[in-house]
Amino acid sequence: ALFGMTVYLSSRHFSRRHWSRNPAAHLSGRTRQLLEDTAADIRISVLLRPGHEAYRSTIRLLQEYAAATPGLALEAIDPDRDLARTEGLVRRYNLPPAEGVVFEIGGRHRLVPADSLIERLPLLNRSGATRRVFRGEQLFSSAIYALTRADRPAVLFLQGHGERSPEDFDRRSGYSRIAARLRDDNLDLELLNLGETKTIPGHCALLVIAGPVREFAPFEIAQLRDYLDRKGRLLLLLDARTPTGLEPLLLDWGVLLGGDVVVDETRTLGGRELYVSGYNPHPITGPLDHLASVFHLPRSVRPQPAPPEADKPFVLPLASCSAAGWAEFDPDDPALHFDPRVDIAGPVPVAVAVERGPVPGVHVQIRPTRLVVFGDSDFAANGGLMGANADLFLNAANWLLDRQELLALPPRTLDEIQVVLDARQLRRLFLAVVVCLPGLVAAAGLWVAWRRR
Repeated sequence: ALFGMTVYLSSRHFSRRHWSRNPAAHLSGRTRQLLEDTAADIRISVLLRPGHEAYRSTIRLLQEYAAATPGLALEAIDPDRDLARTEGLVRRYNLPPAEGVVFEIGGRHRLVPADSLIERLPLLNRSGATRRVFRGEQLFSSAIYALTRADRPAVLFLQGHGERSPEDFDRRSGYSRIAARLRDDNLDLELLNLGETKTIPGHCALLVIAGPVREFAPFEIAQLRDYLDRKGRLLLLLDARTPTGLEPLLLDWGVLLGGDVVVDETRTLGGRELYVSGYNPHPITGPLDHLASVFHLPRSVRPQPAPPEADKPFVLPLASCSAAGWAEFDPDDPALHFDPRVDIAGPVPVAVAVERGPVPGVHVQIRPTRLVVFGDSDFAANGGLMGANADLFLNAANWLLDRQELLALPPRTLDEIQVVLDARQLRRLFLAVVVCLPGLVAAAGLWVAWRRR
């Protein structure tokens, strides 16, 4: 009776503790807060083969979701064995013939494809080496967030100056892959040509200018200035040695674009790319600890020193080269070297975040103006999405859109332990484990029996 009472009470009143070293099985505080704010019941259907490389991490993580949410129903289906349940799930949600995880809230559903759960990121200073990261919490929390929000903010990509397009599927220069990630985050993408519309629409939640190659007209710069004065949000990706006419506008916002290329011989493989693994503290870069972003021939983007003013924009560097790098003003030189008379010694910023809000000390709820400026547009292109590039871009977009719930959800590195043995070592291991160890136990038993006799 005492044992039965103990089991009954422990099933109703218990405390959960994590003993696993695997961080992929832990929920972040952001996700827990999102689940607490979700009033509707959540139904999750896992259509995944047990042999899939993301199966164990997915099931463990979703069990944490279920433990943190009383109204969550979790169902795991093996598409190879549970054919009837698989067919019913495919018909119910009109799913494509592929594995994935389906989230349903209030009659709406969203599919997270299984192929997007595991991503391989290159290791810093190790050519060809990669490490696996698990993006489950990012994708699952984003799916729940999308199903609990009725609105879809509009992200407009500016066109007309040779900018990158989210509808460009070129495997190197297109922006289709990052566009798909933005749509997965419940965002609507549109194209905007100021030469045709003459104005920035009022429904624009975020304006993206990615890699323009021609200069802006004066009336277009005036429209951008007016947009920022109206508490707009702007994401700029400006390549090196490409004048756009935006330099005076950014200078008014405390950002100085350099006519240079930032190089760092200690943070490169081919000599022209820049690996950044150290970030300044900011909501955009906080989740990217120990993850490297890769920029391609970036230009310097530095805060402009200015006297303190009441309504002065606050400019904070996000990513910089190391102290061994520098801003090179003669990148055509085949033998790059630091010239203290012309070049700028590192660390040199290649990305900044700008915010201008209410006057300090005045308690008024005013929506601040925000900008994020990157000195490179290749890092978010289809051919440049490596390392933490996509997460850096998405974090910048979410910060600009005030979507704090989707920040601080970094990909989790999967620990891998590999033992590589040749045939000779395998024979030795077999003899040691299968022959010697049991033989020692048997010999000890025989010796004890002989001593007793």
